[in-house]
Amino acid sequence: MFRHLFCLFVALSATAALSAQPITAGEHTRVNTVYGPIEGYQDGQIFTFKGIKYAKAERFMPPEFPDKFTQLRQCKLYGPQAPQGETLRWNGNNQTDYAFGNQFVIEPMDEKECLVLNVWTPSISDQKRRPVFVWIHGGGYSGGSGHDLPCYEGRALAEAGDIVVVNLNHRLNILGYIDLTGLGGKYSRSVNLGMQDIVKALEWVRDNIDRFGGDPDNVTIGGQSGGGGKVSTLLAMPSAQGLFKRAIVQSGSTIRQAEPEAARKFGMALAEELGLEPNEAADFSRFTYEELNAAAGRLARKGIRSSLSPVVDGTILPQHPFAPASELSRDVPMLIGTDFNEFTFDISHDMTEAEAVAAVKKRMGEEAGEKFVNAFRKAYPNAAPKEMTYVDTGFRASAVRQAEAKSAQGGAPAYLYLFTWKPESNALGASHGMELPFMLHNVSLQREMTGASPAAYQFEKLISSIWLAFIKTGNPNVKGIPKWEPYNAQTGVTMILDNKCYPLQHHDKELMEMSRPIW
Repeated sequence: MFRHLFCLFVALSATAALSAQPITAGEHTRVNTVYGPIEGYQDGQIFTFKGIKYAKAERFMPPEFPDKFTQLRQCKLYGPQAPQGETLRWNGNNQTDYAFGNQFVIEPMDEKECLVLNVWTPSISDQKRRPVFVWIHGGGYSGGSGHDLPCYEGRALAEAGDIVVVNLNHRLNILGYIDLTGLGGKYSRSVNLGMQDIVKALEWVRDNIDRFGGDPDNVTIGGQSGGGGKVSTLLAMPSAQGLFKRAIVQSGSTIRQAEPEAARKFGMALAEELGLEPNEAADFSRFTYEELNAAAGRLARKGIRSSLSPVVDGTILPQHPFAPASELSRDVPMLIGTDFNEFTFDISHDMTEAEAVAAVKKRMGEEAGEKFVNAFRKAYPNAAPKEMTYVDTGFRASAVRQAEAKSAQGGAPAYLYLFTWKPESNALGASHGMELPFMLHNVSLQREMTGASPAAYQFEKLISSIWLAFIKTGNPNVKGIPKWEPYNAQTGVTMILDNKCYPLQHHDKELMEMSRPIW
């Protein structure tokens, strides 16, 4: 009890100390980037730069580097997010613990001005070359931004780890993931535009981050959910090779991406639906974002659909990321993992063993349900009965497959984890994204989600130290956890991340094998 209270006292003292430090700006917070001078601000010991333009792009065109400028630009505010719908913001239903836990930020949108990034660094003048962590937001390929969750702010992690943290916005949904290459001509590279944006941001980091105290040769990319899918995809993109040294995939392991035939068919059909000639003369610029979406909806009702996700186009993305693992990423160490509950956001309903078994069999059928129950009990013999109805198998199965594919290369290691920590104050469980405030060292910014208990603050120090160790060395082993071995097909090591961390070997193999035909 004393230890918990002490940890809470330390956390609150740190918050109080931070609030007592002034925020300043001026000549001491200016950086001359490759493109021109910018001014951020100093917040305590951390220099912050927001809304830095890393690229420009016309609609449905590949990104280009921004124009150079000579007049000082202010970079103290987050830039706008890419245009997107409201559905992924998840704020509307306040009757659930899910809405209570995820306090999404509502931001302005701007198609022209959304290619921006943010930087947090301990120094811009000490000539030190720090490890760099580039965080890629979630939201599938349709929503989100580098600031749509409070815990995405990079200040605390930069200070805790003496690293440089970068996050970014990029084009999404129909603006970022339509395939128009079938139109030919100027549209020959109009595919995977959102991924091309991210590569452009990484090129900006390569060319500029040393001016922010970062080491361009020591960059780790990471992302959760859709961000994990984007990281998975970057690992198979020739244009991204050499722009990062390590990769972290959280609840977004992606083995395959979309095939080009359907994607190109949709692009051609969109032009025709809008009354345009399906060739390089097509001009999409006169339509609003809403009109583009409305046309896509009409096509869907006609049975012509696109996943609006990365496409294996043969050039920008030559192959599926991990079917098998791309040779481009052979030398890139990976940290891969998922949450125990994922898309279950209310685990409050207790069940007896008989009730839980009945619920599983009702969902899966008698025979398959019996097999599932037996496999679950083998994997988690001490779990409460209700957990067999709440356990995730889909995200976990993909993560295991990705770790297996990475290990089969015989190159750099992959470390696999399962995050099982549950907040005490709400029924969210170890749900999708629960690890985010901990690994980003921002429990204080997502107090509703984590419960902000003494245990949460104590756990934050451990989890962020694991991520920082991997960012710096490619190895997540730290004091306070048992030895963490890389994943391989023989041992199948998964590190359980909870108040007590421990490794298991192939503990849920049967459960995952049952899940693979579905996922």
